[in-house]
Amino acid sequence: MPKLKTNSGAKKRFTLTGTGKIKRKHAFKSHILTKKTTKQKRHLTATGLVHKVDEASVKRMLNLR
Repeated sequence: MPKLKTNSGAKKRFTLTGTGKIKRKHAFKSHILTKKTTKQKRHLTATGLVHKVDEASVKRMLNLR
């Protein structure tokens, strides 16, 4: 069986934690920041985890079984 290619968009956006969860960054933090409150921008800076429902599809993109 040939080697599977990793989705290059996914490998730039997701990282795996030591316990096997997938870390991600929040959206809406790149531009049009003047109308967003300081609190909102501060909370968007923190990393989040991929939801359990989406974990399988992200793992498939990263070729993790």
